[in-house]
Amino acid sequence: MQRRSFIKTSAITAGLLGLSTKEILAAFLQQPAYKITMLRNDVGIFTEKGGTIAFYISKKGIAVVDAQFPESAKHLMDELKKLQDKPIKYLINTHHHGDHTGGNIAFKGIAEHVVGHVNCLSNYQRVAAEQHSEDKQLFQDITFSDNWKAHIGKEKIQAHYFGAGHTNGDAMIHFEHANIVHTGDLMFNKIYPVVDKKSGASFTNWIKVLDQAMTTFDNETIFVFGHGGNNQVTGTKEDLKGLQHYINQLLDQVGAAIKQGKSKEEILQITSINNVGDWKDDLKRIKSNLEAAYSELI
Repeated sequence: MQRRSFIKTSAITAGLLGLSTKEILAAFLQQPAYKITMLRNDVGIFTEKGGTIAFYISKKGIAVVDAQFPESAKHLMDELKKLQDKPIKYLINTHHHGDHTGGNIAFKGIAEHVVGHVNCLSNYQRVAAEQHSEDKQLFQDITFSDNWKAHIGKEKIQAHYFGAGHTNGDAMIHFEHANIVHTGDLMFNKIYPVVDKKSGASFTNWIKVLDQAMTTFDNETIFVFGHGGNNQVTGTKEDLKGLQHYINQLLDQVGAAIKQGKSKEEILQITSINNVGDWKDDLKRIKSNLEAAYSELI
């Protein structure tokens, strides 16, 4: 344990000795829940609430991928200053959902540019307009269709768009020197995925997107996932195959039910997907998955 963490923990413990169990629990819940983990070659991840954030730090500047929420974005920036107090050159959004872009506003006047796929910006602007929250957003000022590249310090950063999956605007962000890829929500690791049909999502094409990712990146690539069961938010190609297997099983199961003449209402009563191993069940999530699969297959 680092000296600073030890002193902080010791002080907290000493201060809690005279408190009741309820007061102790309340005090611990007030402690920061965020965590920074360095992965490789000055690239790390930040977790608190919402989608996983990745970042690259150098003496030439900083790049951040995704922003969670305003409060957690500020926690991230405070921690980055301790690691390397340099300008944030780019804030890159993997897609538009609020647990990835809600914290964009905290970067206003701090990040030199905000980057995202053209469909990411379109979806982001649409949702903000629907919620009348445009003043609480920081939209992308750099957009791309297929690829986008930047160079900071020793790191080359490339954004790849492989097509619709979780939405129609998801990109994977590759830190090439470190060989680390942020997949955004194109990867839900061992938990049922969110599928946003209103934003152009496609389960059938998602399979192809994961194929393209496994072809583009090599076996040494570390993948950073948008979300993961039991906080497993980094992994390998094997984890990508796991999500691909889940989607295939989902489509096969719904397709078989359709062939058996089952109605949509009957299909939505399914409570688990066959042969997907230790994936976390979520009845609300699985219902949306079933509905999306049904709408695509018929």
